[in-house]
Amino acid sequence: MAADTTFDELAERGETAVIIVAAGRGERAGQGNGPKQYRQIGGRAVIAHTIEAFLALPAIGRVVAVIHPDDMDLLRHAAGPHMERLIVVHGGPTRQHSVRLGLLALAEDAPQFVLIHDAVRPFVDTGLIARTIAAVGEEAGALPAMPVADTLKRAANDGTVAETVPRAGLHAAQTPQGFPFAAILQAHEKAFRAGRSDFTDDAAIAEWANLPVRLVAGSPDNVKLTWARDIEMADQKLAGSTSRFPDIRTGNGYDVHRFADGDHVVLCGVPIPHEKSLSGHSDADVGLHALTDALLATCGAGDIGTHFPPSDPQWKGAASRLFVEHAASVVRQRGGRIANADITIICEAPKIGPYREAMTEVLADMLKISRDRISIKATTNEKLGFIGREEGIAAIATASVIYPGEVPE
Repeated sequence: MAADTTFDELAERGETAVIIVAAGRGERAGQGNGPKQYRQIGGRAVIAHTIEAFLALPAIGRVVAVIHPDDMDLLRHAAGPHMERLIVVHGGPTRQHSVRLGLLALAEDAPQFVLIHDAVRPFVDTGLIARTIAAVGEEAGALPAMPVADTLKRAANDGTVAETVPRAGLHAAQTPQGFPFAAILQAHEKAFRAGRSDFTDDAAIAEWANLPVRLVAGSPDNVKLTWARDIEMADQKLAGSTSRFPDIRTGNGYDVHRFADGDHVVLCGVPIPHEKSLSGHSDADVGLHALTDALLATCGAGDIGTHFPPSDPQWKGAASRLFVEHAASVVRQRGGRIANADITIICEAPKIGPYREAMTEVLADMLKISRDRISIKATTNEKLGFIGREEGIAAIATASVIYPGEVPE
């Protein structure tokens, strides 16, 4: 990613959809434990790690999983709560056919850009994904690649070395490969009509169709799991990392707003009829304000006032959902994964219970996490203090976020 390109700017360029290719049978990895994309590494399916890597990036829109028709239950189990984010397509007899079917699934409401990624590259990281998106242009694709480090030999028919191949300028291609959607779909359709099915990756189809492809820096960790030994080593790698000290951080937030004249309050994104309203520069949603501070606290990114100063007139009357979504974006830009959010609303009235399910649904959508990772509670102040006198409402929020790496010594 260019030094002057931010994650927010990537999202503003237009939708980037993702096609995760997962229809293969993985014969080279052996069939004893099922297709390799559903084998367990670090206690979860390979494809689960891959899906989460893309969903962690705000710039990503729709995600298409191209699978074998027999694997629906396997995918559903692997994806878990992320299943609702996926568009599932049955693949074809080759990778090339499967990618084309994935592209066609997006064609009716076409995104501006598309990434195409192998499900069995589970160690792709947000930095690599972002670099690739940033390099895709209106008329050019992007290919993450690593310079070839090994000495290359060409074999003769009798099994001896025929020659040493100069490695200068040679690169090993990786995925995700990024393209302007319309151009790569046109290239695939052209290859399909020509009866060509021998391309080994999408960059090769783009080259054949005269679509320029830019090289971007790949990652040595972004390996493709091909053989059974690859899967064993990936499992060992994840097992080793989880036996250390994972970087799990917890942030707290507190907010309070006084009552003013009105006929409803907004709490955790849900309007609730009431004889009064809460006074504030925005919509005065104490629950979401507290949660915003809790999320920002997990990465030392200041507080809500740092990012949305009340002196700025553009935030007057703003929906507090904007603040939470911004804080979640800040967390994800730093590689964080939101593990859970817990909010306690403190008031004598109104009653929160009838609206708890709606609040949970709204928060799940804001944070892009499953409902079981969200807790919303309410309590009174037993008629004590300003809350007991029904002069206002307060909220306390706690958020837990898992960041890459481990806690330093």
